[in-house]
Amino acid sequence: PLEKDAARLLVSEALARLDYSPSATVVRINALDAGGEDDLALVVPHGPAAILLPKAQAPEDIVQACQVIARFEPGPDTVRLLALIETPLGVLGSPAIASADRRVAGLAFGAEDYTAGLGVARTKAGTEISFARAMVINSAQTAGVPAYDTPFTDLADPDGLCQDTQTARALGFKGKLCIHPRQVGVVHQVFTPSPAEIAWADDVVRAFETAMAAGVGAVAVKGRMVDAPVVDRARQVLELARAAGWSEEVVSCETR
Repeated sequence: PLEKDAARLLVSEALARLDYSPSATVVRINALDAGGEDDLALVVPHGPAAILLPKAQAPEDIVQACQVIARFEPGPDTVRLLALIETPLGVLGSPAIASADRRVAGLAFGAEDYTAGLGVARTKAGTEISFARAMVINSAQTAGVPAYDTPFTDLADPDGLCQDTQTARALGFKGKLCIHPRQVGVVHQVFTPSPAEIAWADDVVRAFETAMAAGVGAVAVKGRMVDAPVVDRARQVLELARAAGWSEEVVSCETR
């Protein structure tokens, strides 16, 4: 706590003087009632892509933070907000939090404080956080924003990180928070569609578009019927693959 003033200045100077492109800068501030407004006053003028608001528990927290951001941002609606859901109250309020303001660009889940609030141990199996994960994912999806999973805190267990990240992706999370740079590569690898997934998605979308152009109602890919939800999922896979640098030419040359 005694170093908060110095931390604000260091982060402010880093944003002002260093070029982080092509990455987007997201700054985790303190809670609004624990120095967060002072953090925003120094950080927001330098235009980070988003602010990560800890201990978001109700829509009022989001509205208050957005009002402060609006006072200091360099241009209208240039700084977004990620709500960190890490308490039982926040989990139950996540549907309203996700849709509290147009600045909300996603929900993030924090399991350490959440399990502390429940009075239970945090385990690698994650059974104790299954309800919270489901709530955060569904709340974010309903609001049309992504959900990001809790960090994996054991830096000495890369296999555990990989497994936990695979679970997060299978549940519907669109990314995962990291506590150390060495974790980033594993998370990127898990969330990047594999060549087989990309090839499947490409086949589905091409077959569907060909059938629609020909006025054919039923579409099958390798003997399996394809309906609208499957096509939507295939398009999401291709969108994520493009964000990772994929192109149609790469697929046709390397995975078919």
